[in-house]
Amino acid sequence: MRLLHTMLRVTDMQRSIDFYTQTLGMKLLRTVQRPEQQYDLAYLGYEANPAQAELELTYNYGVDSYEMGTAYGHIALGVDDAHAMCDAVRAKAAQFGGAVTREAGPVKGGHTIIAFVTDPDGYKVELIQGGV
Repeated sequence: MRLLHTMLRVTDMQRSIDFYTQTLGMKLLRTVQRPEQQYDLAYLGYEANPAQAELELTYNYGVDSYEMGTAYGHIALGVDDAHAMCDAVRAKAAQFGGAVTREAGPVKGGHTIIAFVTDPDGYKVELIQGGV
């Protein structure tokens, strides 16, 4: 068995695609439009399956907000430089959305450098420097 993808519901497909591709450096791997079922999908990632798991963005027609709930935690990404990624999110926030919610620094009680950002819909993304 292996992890295939994680799905997030988004309120503006293009804005979310732009955030993940132009801010976090993912590639748009493929899209699926299902107008009769009233949803569209976009699959993103750094590599396609089976090399890596993908992020599936789902846009449900006519939905402009979602409740986050208390169960969702975060997506974690391994990055070369967490400080630089925070700078990139800040620099592109006005254009693509997103925000830095925890600046890059050592994890409590450890040495690993992490940061947290949110995407345009408020989903948390952990940036782990040197993480695999």
